[in-house]
Amino acid sequence: MHASKSGNPFLLSFVGMAEVLGWEYRPPIVAHCDRKRVLSSWAPYCRNVVPLEYQVEFSKVRYLTPRQFVERLSTDLRIKGVVAGENYRFGYKASGDAAELVKLCEEFGLSAFIVRSVMDTAKGSYNGAIPTVNSSDKGQVSSSRVRQALSVGDIEYVSKLLGRKHRLVLTVSEYSIKERKNIIVPKSCMVNMPPADGFYENCELFNGGYLGLCRVAINTETIDIEMKDESSLSPDTFQEVKQVGIEFG
Repeated sequence: MHASKSGNPFLLSFVGMAEVLGWEYRPPIVAHCDRKRVLSSWAPYCRNVVPLEYQVEFSKVRYLTPRQFVERLSTDLRIKGVVAGENYRFGYKASGDAAELVKLCEEFGLSAFIVRSVMDTAKGSYNGAIPTVNSSDKGQVSSSRVRQALSVGDIEYVSKLLGRKHRLVLTVSEYSIKERKNIIVPKSCMVNMPPADGFYENCELFNGGYLGLCRVAINTETIDIEMKDESSLSPDTFQEVKQVGIEFG
């Protein structure tokens, strides 16, 4: 919302951090192929403009000082301004903070707006997530908190944190079993992070368009999808579309 006041908003994200820093691989919360849909849902809050995403290879900016990083934003990306959270850190070894970001932006003629953390007001009402998930946690909404809630299968809490239903994307392959109103997909076909193993009612299935309501059972090896309406799956449902999405209600 604040970025759209300065011009066309876009999300700046960094790719390749895990590989460079030697972090253990974790599936993303939002599937890469689903990011455009999520960004499109932001349009009503961004003056009806769908934010674009600009990805930067982390290895190319890792050693930049805070000043060099802001200069890169100004000269290479030609941005008008930045919006960041109050706990944002940047530059080599996270040496810059939000206050320095504002100062450097002023120096380079850019606007800067620092937003306060979005606090988790639902944590007292839901029993799935641990109030403190890491040493830097102060009760704010974060990816760590979402991951924790997913890991215990607290879907209602996940929806509260995200502000939308969580969508799990699956690649439908020759190893998927499709029978009348059932689809059985190996867990290896998951593109992003699933909720914990268990049984989930009131889910919805998509394959580009809406297919219908379903029940989902996740076990150690497969994801079993049972459509509530047998007519939801036609013989050619997956002939062209190779991915399906499950939204957990």
